[in-house]
Amino acid sequence: MAMSGIAFWPVAASSYAAQIDWLFVALVVVTGAISVPAITALVWFAVKYREGNPADRRQPPQRKVWLEIGWTTVPFVLTLAVFVWAAALYRDHADLPAEGLEISVVAKQWMFKFQHPGGQRELDELHVPAGQNVKLLMTSQDVIHSLFLPALRIKQDVLPGRVTALWFKADRPGVYHLHCAEYCGTNHSLMGTRFVVMRPEEYQAWLTHAGEDTALAAEGGRLFREVGCSGCHENRNSPVRAPNLCGVFGSSVALADGRVVVADEAYIRDSILLPGRDIVAGFKNDMPNFTGKLTEAQVQALVAYVKSLALAGDEVGRVQLPPNGLAAGSVCRGAVR
Repeated sequence: MAMSGIAFWPVAASSYAAQIDWLFVALVVVTGAISVPAITALVWFAVKYREGNPADRRQPPQRKVWLEIGWTTVPFVLTLAVFVWAAALYRDHADLPAEGLEISVVAKQWMFKFQHPGGQRELDELHVPAGQNVKLLMTSQDVIHSLFLPALRIKQDVLPGRVTALWFKADRPGVYHLHCAEYCGTNHSLMGTRFVVMRPEEYQAWLTHAGEDTALAAEGGRLFREVGCSGCHENRNSPVRAPNLCGVFGSSVALADGRVVVADEAYIRDSILLPGRDIVAGFKNDMPNFTGKLTEAQVQALVAYVKSLALAGDEVGRVQLPPNGLAAGSVCRGAVR
C-alpha cells in the first residue's frame, strides 16, 4: 500500500522514503500497543482504588509469573525489532554508493547553491534525474544549515569548514520541497526552494539549456570588462567606490534611502539601466546610465554574469571580501569568464 495515498501524508518520491513511512507506522503501532493498555490500566486502577472506595485491597492469593514475564518480554521484543529495523535503514543510507551523480552544494544565509559536474549552476533550485544515485557534497559559507528533502525523508546538516555528504535515488518525477531544517538566522523560514526530479531524457535536455546559460554568463564576463564595469567593481585602487558584486545576487541589499531589497534579476537589470533608482547605502550615485548603450541581449548577458559571481564567489566560504570593491579574479573563484 502506498502511504502517499493518504492526503495528509507527504508524497514519497523514493523507495527509501516508503520504507521510512512504514517504519514510522510500525513505531506508532508498537508504541500504541504498549502505552494504550498501560494507560487504560492506570486510569482503571486509579478509579477503582481511589480513597474511600470499598475495594478489596488484600494481597492476591497467587502471582501470575508468566503474565508478568509476558508483559515485559513482548514489549521489549517489539521495541527491539523496531530499533533493528531503523538501524538497518540508517546503515544502508549512511554508506555512500561508489557510483553516482555528484553535485556540489554551498549553503549561506539564506539560500542553497548547487553546481552540477558539467559546471551548470542553480540557485535555490535542484534538478536531478529519476532512477539514478545522486550524491550531494555540501558545505556552509557561514552558519550551520540543514538540507531537508521531505519527499525523500532525508536530512543532513551542512557545516562551515567541513564537507558533509547526502545521497538518494529519487524514483518519482515531480516537483517537491527543499528546506533548511536548522534555524540559521532571521530569514531562516524563507530558506526554501524547489526539488525537481526529472526523467533522464528531460534532465539531459535541462543540462543542455543550463549549459547555454553558462555560456551566456561567459559572454557577460567579457562584456563586463569591455564596457568598463570591471574598472570600478573589480579594481581596489579605483578612485570610484563601487559596490561589491561577489555574492550579491540573491542577497539582501541595504539602500541609501533606508529600504532593503533582494538583489534579483530585476534589481541587477535596473542597476544597469536605471542606476539612480536604488543606490546602495554608503555609495554615491557614480554609476553611468547604460540605457540605449547596450542591447537587450547584452543586458541579459551582464545579468547572467553577476548571477555567476554569486554562485561562484562563495564557493568555499573561506574568502574574505574587501570592504571597497574586489578583485574578482582571485575572490570570485570559479566565476564564469
